[in-house]
Amino acid sequence: MPEAASARSSSHLTLNSDGQQHPLENSLAVFTLVTGLIVFAVGWVVRLHALASVLGIVSMLVGLYAQLISATRQERMLIVTGLVAAFVGTALGFGHGGFWS
Repeated sequence: MPEAASARSSSHLTLNSDGQQHPLENSLAVFTLVTGLIVFAVGWVVRLHALASVLGIVSMLVGLYAQLISATRQERMLIVTGLVAAFVGTALGFGHGGFWS
């Protein structure tokens, strides 16, 4: 079984662990992670509550769709991380005034 051990040892980071290309799923996963982290950071700024609320809702909707169509575990890990960050940032944005204030 040495071939089983060598098949799992990969030194580079990839979202396509199944060997197939998933450009849509990968781009949605990265979008969710990046916008989620941005929303998390913006959610702490009281004056940017409207931006955090709007961008957070968009990030969560895209992230939930990406979770629905994701193909690999690595994609799902990025998506869930982005969703959690977007949720916290959106909650902070709503707590600071939401869409209007």
